[in-house]
Amino acid sequence: MNELVIAIDGPSGAGKSTVGHAVAERLGLEYLDTGAMYRGVTFAALRRGLDPHDPEIAAVAEHVALEIGNGCICVDGVEATAEIRGREVTAAVSAVAANSGVRAEMVRRQRAWVVEHGGGVVEGRDIGSIVFPDAALKLYITASPRVRAERRVADIGGDIDDVEASIIERDRKDSSRADSPLVEASGAITVDTTGLTIDEVVDQILDLLGRAGAS
Repeated sequence: MNELVIAIDGPSGAGKSTVGHAVAERLGLEYLDTGAMYRGVTFAALRRGLDPHDPEIAAVAEHVALEIGNGCICVDGVEATAEIRGREVTAAVSAVAANSGVRAEMVRRQRAWVVEHGGGVVEGRDIGSIVFPDAALKLYITASPRVRAERRVADIGGDIDDVEASIIERDRKDSSRADSPLVEASGAITVDTTGLTIDEVVDQILDLLGRAGAS
């Protein structure tokens, strides 16, 4: 693979999407939020009345139409940007993402996206470990659970202690699933965003990219 890929992994609420968008903009690259893809599949499955653990969701993943770009996502022609971030989808997405058939189809789409766009900034939970293990730069973006909870509450509201508990539980599920668990990929560089501004994080990443000789 000759395309320039910056792979960003990390737990929920660490700032991956915000950082990924900013890095892509600074470099003039396209950006792909793979988490939105899994949320889109989850949204489609729930609309069909399926239980998040239903094996049939793999078939949904194969046929669902996902349009992701410009801060919007459409699922089967339905604008669902807000809905995929809602509590119902958030509560179900870990189970859907653990489905091996779903993951296989999403990985196929993610690799095809990079070929189509000639590279890009791709973020998720298994990008550097599974999807693009040969990426030019692999990053693991993280922050303390409390800081991540504060960010989530600022975005969607809620009780901070409850949100923090749900984040910790999401980390446990993502890290312990059998297929493509959340891990720090071999060769990845950890960037802790706790106490840093977005510009400081982006500057740090661009410096790392320059050192890797891939800019």
